[in-house]
Amino acid sequence: MRNRDVFKEIINKIKDSTSIIIFPHIILDGDSIGSAAALQRALIKCGKQACIQIEEEIPEYLQFLTIDLDNKQQCKTPDLCIAVDCSDMERLGQRLNVFRSGKTTVNIDHHPTNSFFADLNYVDDTASATGEIIFDLIKELNIEFDIEIAEAIYSAISTDTGSFKYSNTTPRAHIITAELLDLGIRLNDINVELYQNMRLEKLRLESEVLSNLEIICNGKAASAYVTQEMLKKTGATMDETEGFIEILRNIQGVEVAIFFKEMNQNEIKVGLRSKKYADVSKIAMKFGGGGHVKAAGCTFSDDLNSAKKIIYEAVAAIL
Repeated sequence: MRNRDVFKEIINKIKDSTSIIIFPHIILDGDSIGSAAALQRALIKCGKQACIQIEEEIPEYLQFLTIDLDNKQQCKTPDLCIAVDCSDMERLGQRLNVFRSGKTTVNIDHHPTNSFFADLNYVDDTASATGEIIFDLIKELNIEFDIEIAEAIYSAISTDTGSFKYSNTTPRAHIITAELLDLGIRLNDINVELYQNMRLEKLRLESEVLSNLEIICNGKAASAYVTQEMLKKTGATMDETEGFIEILRNIQGVEVAIFFKEMNQNEIKVGLRSKKYADVSKIAMKFGGGGHVKAAGCTFSDDLNSAKKIIYEAVAAIL
């Protein structure tokens, strides 16, 4: 899916642009905000007016990254709008019209289910994370890496590979990380922020979530959910459910893990993960979502029980 001509065209558009807005996807994660932070920092270093536009709070575990959210006035009439780590337009949320306001729109991603929604689309589904592509982009622009850029790229790759445990971990991910280590990134400090800095509220929520654990499909699938009431009870936030689905997948004998997030009464986000052989992207795409073979998701405009019934049937069909 890689198209080097498109990659070069994106490089030229960046060079010719003054004002650039970067759009990580909704429900921010390490790859989306890490890629955006690295790209913004690099573009500012080469004299561009570069803004990141988000519509939610940055998760606490990613707030150590160097991100400038106070320069929006510079980007009122963008020459270029760049979506990072967004598999489709829905991942832009309420910012879609702002994205479309760019004279040119760009889509940089690594999801094989990407819908190619921009003027220029560069999708590399062999990359472990969008952060890998942003690394190459910055290199191609001949922008010198500093610690802030390097730490953002590392965070993107580390989180999307599950600390280099997932099957999407590539030799190139390790090669890039070795170069970032040579630049002097604060490896221990970053890993503490990303993985060893849990709030008590999150721990209490984890206990609530695991109390509704269900094992289905003769032990081959595990499911759990989080509701707004559970968030209110524990004082945790929705972004703190990051990683809960991995606990389900880690259960012995489980091939598919399912995690339901009640965003509101009639909006249920579904996360799907597989361990060895199941292609959960097929399930997600069936219901208007997308993702990777072993990590995908979709959204239902329905209540939790209805979403569970539909997904359970779909999972049973592939297992």
